Amino acid sequence: MEDKEREAVRLPENAFRELKDGEEYQPVMGAGKTYPEVNGWSVTWGVLMVVLFSAAAAYLGLKVGQVFEAAIPIAIIAIGVSSAARRRNALGENVIIQSIGACSGAVVAGAIFVLPAIYMLDLEASFLKIFIASSLGGVLGILFLIPFRKYFVKDMHGKYPFPEATATTQVLVSGEKGGSQAKPLLFAGLIGGLYDFVVATFGLWNENFTSRVLGWGQQLADHAKLVFKVNTGAAVLGLGYIIGLRYAAIITFGSLAVWWLIVPGMALLFPDTVLNQWDPAISTAVGAMSPEQIFSSYARSIGIGGIAMAGIIGIIKSWGIIKSAVGLAAREMKGKGAGPEKVMRTQRDISFKIIAIGSILTILVIFVFFYMGVMDFNLLHAVVAILLVAVIAFLFTTVAANAIAIVGSNPVSGMTLMTLILASVVMVAVGLKGEAGMLAALLMGAVVCTALSMAGSFITDLKIGYWLGTTPKKQESFKFLGTIIAAATVAGVMILLDKTYGFKGDALAAPQAHAMAAVIAPLMNGQGAPWLLYAIGAVIALILDRCKISALAFALGMFIPIQLNIPLVIGGAVNWLVTTRSKDEKLNKARGERGTLIASGFIAGGALMGVVSALLKFGGLEFNYEAWWANHLSELLSLAAYLLLITYFIIATRPKAEETDTQD
Repeated sequence: MEDKEREAVRLPENAFRELKDGEEYQPVMGAGKTYPEVNGWSVTWGVLMVVLFSAAAAYLGLKVGQVFEAAIPIAIIAIGVSSAARRRNALGENVIIQSIGACSGAVVAGAIFVLPAIYMLDLEASFLKIFIASSLGGVLGILFLIPFRKYFVKDMHGKYPFPEATATTQVLVSGEKGGSQAKPLLFAGLIGGLYDFVVATFGLWNENFTSRVLGWGQQLADHAKLVFKVNTGAAVLGLGYIIGLRYAAIITFGSLAVWWLIVPGMALLFPDTVLNQWDPAISTAVGAMSPEQIFSSYARSIGIGGIAMAGIIGIIKSWGIIKSAVGLAAREMKGKGAGPEKVMRTQRDISFKIIAIGSILTILVIFVFFYMGVMDFNLLHAVVAILLVAVIAFLFTTVAANAIAIVGSNPVSGMTLMTLILASVVMVAVGLKGEAGMLAALLMGAVVCTALSMAGSFITDLKIGYWLGTTPKKQESFKFLGTIIAAATVAGVMILLDKTYGFKGDALAAPQAHAMAAVIAPLMNGQGAPWLLYAIGAVIALILDRCKISALAFALGMFIPIQLNIPLVIGGAVNWLVTTRSKDEKLNKARGERGTLIASGFIAGGALMGVVSALLKFGGLEFNYEAWWANHLSELLSLAAYLLLITYFIIATRPKAEETDTQD
């Protein structure tokens, strides 16, 4: 009986590959049966996870500019509490706990990437304004994404890697069935978690290895503006493994094009020139800047232009999907859609009639918020603002979902920066300038940013539900509750941190918000934007698309720092090595699946211990290791630890005999 129960929760053989003609994917929880999902247990624990992780993620995000994804640690906690309470058939409940709790990371990213700029620019924003902007943006993101659920999670099955959804699903399944498959995941989670924890908390070795560790490397960085950097964390390595070599290589090529061609090229072309037409704060000649400064001041804007154009290309290519989703909603509104009794449980969404009405009502509420609370009862400004927000959020929803499906990373800050630029230009054109214009543009950006962040995060939840057999309608319905609670928590934490530390000092970095403030202030005061750099990125994206290369993946590489891209291709190379080194396809497949478990463990361990590290810092326990990290020995130790970690990964992919025997 026990073996049968364990077999019942095994992921099907075709879970991660494209389906053959006529082949159907059958989830873990069959469509013909009903399982415990939404009840007092799952909703209560989901709400608790939202509050806890929203507070921790907001603090860490404002401190270091990185928002950890909460889905994996929440899944682990859900399994733990369910096991402790000896709950039977808890898989569906655990998915709901994870889905509600994951609202924390989505809303936090949407809020802290934009709203701290309000304080940086000495503007006024109450708790209510921050809460309304975040919650309405999250609700809009959910409503806009639901019509695309079937396309991304079902129609494109096996075509996208869905790295974070893969890791979370492996955690949930392994936690349910225990046994041989749970052990490598848990052991890898322990190793990866401790590895990342000693770096994030105690700084035992540097988090990055750079070419500056060598004398000639420092010379290259200083004079040729060439630098090599790699983040040596376990979680990023695991992410690269799950993404795979193909997409990881495209992302990394995008990064190398910026860091090894554009950055040195700008220093060569403008050695003594101060390029600050769009940012008066820049006072250093390009040739006197470090490679990192050239990247953040200029080259990253090329990435933003590339992401924007890739998004436009994606919208054009997805236009049929968008029209189909809108058409289906229109048919349901007329009562011509399929009744719920005709749709199997695992494909049942919230009624498109409700989605259409809910979207219209949400847009109307946002309009009232802009008109009464932001635009000082100026009808023209409010109408222009709501049109911009609604159109941009809807069109970029598919871009956000696509990015998460490919690389597990949502370029929401880049898309929001482009939104702020467009919003500023348009609002200035209709007469809204100065401080009032800056506040309006930032709140508009916050709504769009949270909507896109939520859309990207939610597609992960829905893919997890598709693999496991959850009822989508239940996931969708209770996502709204998690969003409202997360928005209230984030607004409170942000105001508390502003009063405690302030956003103008060094205590809270909030780098994305600083970038938003730096861009929006000159635009609203009559200065320009780096349109030429955006145009270069757009042209690159167009050329790549014509060459049948993923423009979004390449543009993501141009936007994300090099040290976070190189580990992806290393992880992808490990994936290629362990799945091709034998002539026995059965053995390669077993190694690949075991590698996915280990990579998932690395991601899970790193994410969970990231929460612990954030809580320790929140409680005041912080170690000062800046002097040690300034010593190149910390980087050499980092490289040694990283090589050991990779060696462990490769060795640990050797499956047991029974695992190769049970492969289909």
